Amino acid sequence: MHGRMENLLRTCTCIFILFLIAGVCCTAEDKENVKLPVIINTWPFVDANKQAVKTLSNGGTVLDAIEQGCTVCEVEQCDGSVGYGGSPDENGETTLDAMIMDGDTHDVGSVGCLRNVKSAISVARSVMEHTSQTLLVGSLATDFAREMGFTVEDLSTNKSKLIWNEWRDKNCQPNFWNPDTVSPDPREFCGPYHNKSSSFDSHTEKRVKLEKHNHDTIGMIIVDANGRIACGTTTNGLNHKIPGRVGDSPIVGAGCYVEKGVGGAAATGDGDIMMRFLPSYRVVQSMKSGMSPTDAVKEALDHIASYYPSFNGALIGVNVNGDYGGGGHGFSPFPATVYNPTLDNSTVIDY
Repeated sequence: MHGRMENLLRTCTCIFILFLIAGVCCTAEDKENVKLPVIINTWPFVDANKQAVKTLSNGGTVLDAIEQGCTVCEVEQCDGSVGYGGSPDENGETTLDAMIMDGDTHDVGSVGCLRNVKSAISVARSVMEHTSQTLLVGSLATDFAREMGFTVEDLSTNKSKLIWNEWRDKNCQPNFWNPDTVSPDPREFCGPYHNKSSSFDSHTEKRVKLEKHNHDTIGMIIVDANGRIACGTTTNGLNHKIPGRVGDSPIVGAGCYVEKGVGGAAATGDGDIMMRFLPSYRVVQSMKSGMSPTDAVKEALDHIASYYPSFNGALIGVNVNGDYGGGGHGFSPFPATVYNPTLDNSTVIDY
């Protein structure tokens, strides 16, 4: 009897050890296969990505993570192209564009040319949650923000004032006016400008070459472990833009777009060109038809380039399975920041 008990104990011990080994192996293999949650944003804005990861890990929703991640860039003034104190317009004023979108409900809130309020992404979320509207713009968007309890303050800084003064000293070069249709000649003089002729080719390509720090909108997409999805954008737009300009960032389907059960996409670059093609929407619909995120991004960029070969732009995309991709046109390389359980940390990837 004693010998039988010893054999039984040995057998049970061996089985237990095998279960432990199998469990460890399965855990390691499972981790390699886990793609969700995934958080991806344009450009190497690692702090924003890390904040989104933290918010999600602490039980926040995908909308919370989008808002708080984008807020980090607004506070840090990422690359000078997000948040206060950057990209002064022709009058020297910094204005902000932002959007947030819920993939489950298709609810959206956005603001364009927001004046005197730093927290553009949070104001956009307030539009989504407290109104039945989608987009508010300009000074009246500022009035709404004030009513919602946001602080109204000057968005200019010594740096943005210096940028504007140097631009004025260079005869307002570069600018976004068409020299064929306005006078005085915007290639040589500052404005104000006046209509010179109503007869012109509407497709005359008067583009300012986008340089570093003049395109770095943060666009972020999150898919959580349950497949819930959201996206958001925030930016201060283009340096020396014409006052009143609204870019692609707050435009649904242009700045970003998400669809339940499919995935999401976000854009950065020459927004005045890109918004004409709704590239984020196009990427999501291509993924819906079976394309990978990488192929869908390439197809959307190639489509824009067939009309505007010299445009600068980039896209990121992610599907609900956690597969992600990105690509750029005129940006080489185009960096994006990604987190998922396999990567462990927020990681910059070049496309």
